[in-house]
Amino acid sequence: MKKVLTIVGPTASGKTSLSIEVAKKLNAEIISADSRQVYKHIPISTSYPSENDLKDIKHYFIGELELENDFNSGEFGKKGRDIIDEIFSGNKQPLIVGGSGLYVRSIIDGFFETEVKDIEIRNELYKKLEIHGEEYLYDELKKADESAASKIPAGKIRRVIRALEVYYTSGKKMSDFQKEKAEIKFDTIQTGLLLDRKYLYERINRRVDEMILSGLMNEISLLKENGYNYRTHNSLNTVGIKEVYKYFEGEYDYETMLNLIKQNSRRYAKRQMTWFRKDERINWIEVNEESDIETLTDEVLKIFNSK
Repeated sequence: MKKVLTIVGPTASGKTSLSIEVAKKLNAEIISADSRQVYKHIPISTSYPSENDLKDIKHYFIGELELENDFNSGEFGKKGRDIIDEIFSGNKQPLIVGGSGLYVRSIIDGFFETEVKDIEIRNELYKKLEIHGEEYLYDELKKADESAASKIPAGKIRRVIRALEVYYTSGKKMSDFQKEKAEIKFDTIQTGLLLDRKYLYERINRRVDEMILSGLMNEISLLKENGYNYRTHNSLNTVGIKEVYKYFEGEYDYETMLNLIKQNSRRYAKRQMTWFRKDERINWIEVNEESDIETLTDEVLKIFNSK
């Protein structure tokens, strides 16, 4: 079977710069496994690759969707595998790069294959939420799909609504959909970037400062002026965007906003690593202050070529 390479790791670990060098060596095209980079208008907030990198290497799922569009890991997996076929057909190497573990799992394992949607049903469920509260919808899901409900932690009401939407639209439980497996036509060689916590946190703090200098505040201000809000657009419900909105709304002062972006980014990185560490297929590469891009590139290629 043909081989697909992945580079995974937490935010600010250096995946993007490494992936560009690896792609050049392998004549590869990059599939971005990032649940927010797929949206337009937020290049600074979501740390798009640079314009030069996007010109040098073909990327997929970068700035493709409007902020109003819904997109999920199941859709990503299906479309991503179609793209992998296209890349192979063009005699190039697919390279999956990202930190959204659910997206990576979807494309390489095909855990969830459905695009069931009904906006009217979804809107009705949100009305129920306003009237009856979260517990009411949790109970409704338990009656419809107890298996799905048991896997959703408290506070994840969007996931509850999504599971109910799937059930009422299709008549089929989400848990049944999730048992379906897609045909995977390739082997996956996974590599991951492993950083000491202190070093990773330093990189995260530095990245946030760079985002501010690059125009993060202006980017969010423009979104706000055009009527976008993280409360109404799930595409914006992410670290680095919510905090700035709350600053503009007067909930935070500037220093509080800045510190919270850094703190919440560090917490997000911790959650990412918790996810990735569960996957024993990942070949970890240690990264520290002394690491250089050439050595890291060689390590990734060595792993890929040895499998």
